[in-house]
Amino acid sequence: MSLPKASHDSLLSSVTEPSLEDPIIEEANMALIIDRYKDRFIVLPKEKCWFTKNLYLYQGHWHPSEHLFSVANVMALQDTFQANQSDIYLAALPKSGTTWIKALTFAIVNRTKYKNNSLSTHMLLISNPHDCLPYIEGEILRNKPTYVVENSPRLFATHIPYSSLPQSIIDYGCRIVYMCRNAKDVFVSLFHFPSKLRDKSLGIITFEEAFKMFCKGVSPCGPYWDHVKEYYEAYIKHPTRILFLTYENMSVDTINNVKHLAEFLGYPFTKEEEAEGEVEEIVRIDSPPRLLRLPLSPLSPPRKDDLALGVGGSTASTSFKESSLGGFLVVFL
Repeated sequence: MSLPKASHDSLLSSVTEPSLEDPIIEEANMALIIDRYKDRFIVLPKEKCWFTKNLYLYQGHWHPSEHLFSVANVMALQDTFQANQSDIYLAALPKSGTTWIKALTFAIVNRTKYKNNSLSTHMLLISNPHDCLPYIEGEILRNKPTYVVENSPRLFATHIPYSSLPQSIIDYGCRIVYMCRNAKDVFVSLFHFPSKLRDKSLGIITFEEAFKMFCKGVSPCGPYWDHVKEYYEAYIKHPTRILFLTYENMSVDTINNVKHLAEFLGYPFTKEEEAEGEVEEIVRIDSPPRLLRLPLSPLSPPRKDDLALGVGGSTASTSFKESSLGGFLVVFL
């Protein structure tokens, strides 16, 4: 089944067309990858987790035993993923503003494509940012690549720590944008969203238990501080190819941060675009309230385990939470 011609063909010309069979194929490939790498990861240190069966410690970071961001997927990507020099990668811990930075990046890089389109046909208003800018963790599960061969740059996101990225990303010096968010807000969001979908057979983990685990560093792609530190140190060492942003600063000064992001990506706004309000328009289109209302693509039904990390759902609100700065105070005080 193909996408409706009127609304999608011209907008998705740079990517391969999805089909209803894709989720089935990806589930099957995921099972094959887990089986292939099982002997390697089952001997690793493991801890229980509040949304999936186990977390495994691999290369200093904790990864789930299953689903899109599994330890097996990380191993498979390291063995097989090939970056292109023009690629752009967005990195962040889960629940750190990935959906928002995906939307902003996609809109900046592709803004000329929608210059003469009506607002109703803008890709980010008819599709979810996760459809527009895929995770490399999902790329390993596909039978055909997301992007057509001639497309450049390819835009990808990832939760993988810097030290575990596929070597070709480092060797090519690909541009990486990292989004950091307050640790307390990350934990609160990470606890509440997956907890709603936690398999009842795994039992109940209290907020206090999960908090102790998080403080010990036992969280998806954690320890939190190690994940942040790795990307920050890489940014200090390679400021021309790594951009380090904070969710809090992005929220307070969105306009200037979007301009800075555009310059780093190689798509700076012209004086004419700024005068015409192009920056403000991108910020408005990609604002948290709008992202919350977006439906997910019917061609990309979510897996339950992906929902646990906020990827998928009936609307974008499942994967994107509009948070006030310091929202953790409601919980901790």
